[in-house]
Amino acid sequence: MARKPVAVVDIGSNSVRLVVYSGRQRAPSPIFNEKVMAGLGAGLRGNGQMSPESEQKALSALCRYKLLLRHMGVREAKVVATAAVRDAANADDFIASVKAIGLPCEVVSAEDEARFSGLGVLSAFPGASGIVGDLGGGSLELIEIGNDGPRPGLSLPLGVLRVERSKAGEKLVRDILKKEVKKTGLDKSGRGQPFYMVGGSWRALAKIDMIATDFPLPATHHYRIKPERVAELRKIAENPATFEGLLSSARLASAPVAAMVLERVVDELQPSELIVSAFGLREGLLYADLDARARKLDPLIEAARDAGGAEHRFGQHGDLLHDWIAPLFEDGPKMERLRRASCLLADVAWQAAPPFRADRGVEMALHGDWTAVDAAGRVIMAQALTSNFGRDTLPDWRLTQLVKPELLLRAHCWGLAMRLGQRLSGGVASVLERTHLNLSRTSVTLCVPHRNEALAGDAVRRRLQRLAEAFGRKAEVATFV
Repeated sequence: MARKPVAVVDIGSNSVRLVVYSGRQRAPSPIFNEKVMAGLGAGLRGNGQMSPESEQKALSALCRYKLLLRHMGVREAKVVATAAVRDAANADDFIASVKAIGLPCEVVSAEDEARFSGLGVLSAFPGASGIVGDLGGGSLELIEIGNDGPRPGLSLPLGVLRVERSKAGEKLVRDILKKEVKKTGLDKSGRGQPFYMVGGSWRALAKIDMIATDFPLPATHHYRIKPERVAELRKIAENPATFEGLLSSARLASAPVAAMVLERVVDELQPSELIVSAFGLREGLLYADLDARARKLDPLIEAARDAGGAEHRFGQHGDLLHDWIAPLFEDGPKMERLRRASCLLADVAWQAAPPFRADRGVEMALHGDWTAVDAAGRVIMAQALTSNFGRDTLPDWRLTQLVKPELLLRAHCWGLAMRLGQRLSGGVASVLERTHLNLSRTSVTLCVPHRNEALAGDAVRRRLQRLAEAFGRKAEVATFV
């Protein structure tokens, strides 16, 4: 049954954004994403009101979004407004205008904004614990998360449109943070814990750092920054002209303030590391509606199963392929889930011409819209898929610097085993169900049913030989009744 698309319209202090998702599954997949930098929060620092110009920009965008939703057949859409609308003196008139367009607008409380941001991070980082900081145009939300979900959070008027880029502005940020963080106990609970960075301004900072350090992957989600790096990153962000054309002008303009706020947050919380999250309030709204069973699903596995399922030849059998190669490997839980995700994607490039299948597999692993996997995990999956499609090495040597050599070798062996299974079975599940692999101290053995020996043809035996050599063992074919 096809999933019905759902949408979230986020009326923020800086931007007004529409995101349409393919359905409310465990790993929501955006199929349309558009934002308009309306700057509703820019005027609040002056007279406490949203300016007529910013309101008109926002309302024009919302009129377009309303029409798009109708043409896309989206029947379920959440429309939420955050700090700028929440705090503006002329909020009632603006909300009335939004409703006149035909969009039901909910003004999210400061507490709920923090809670939904926390849920968004928990959606993308199952089992995460630490502090979530969501920096928007009008406010900064801070909330502690753990196994019991998000705890009560706080919202501070420290958005990038409200804070002045001056010594006085920095003193204000420092004073507010010191007072509020101490009052809520976040100074103690955040010390030595990860700090999750949510919001476009902080993602732009991460992008600046990635460019400055020649990081080989483009995805900011799950990117890690050491706390001691923030002071240097702030100096880099003070010269945004260096990054013109690589980031939007609006994000570049807010980068110095975003970096200053981040440095002050690090001073107060003393986190162990900074981790960027692409998931925040919007994904938290969707996650909040999931039942307990759906929340427990692994978002990486669900997304890989969905992506692989769309590309299979004779019926999805990624889970079966994973179980078929499993007797060869004793992997811990973290590596096992990467192995399963790789197997779910093992058929993803069959439509490409043979010389380009490895490229397609690597592209999917490295640049797929995955959550709950870091850069090292992406590279491990890429190695498995490139080996599965007949190429031993990754296209960029810098990628290998992100992963321990023994883990890359392990992934290479996964790929060779997957490649053997795909050749043996022709992509058909029933062949895998009737055969199996054994690993001993001396050999890798392919076991096939008696009178089905022909399945182990020359091409299959060559792939078995390569796999056995990678294990430092001999290759054998055995039959059973």
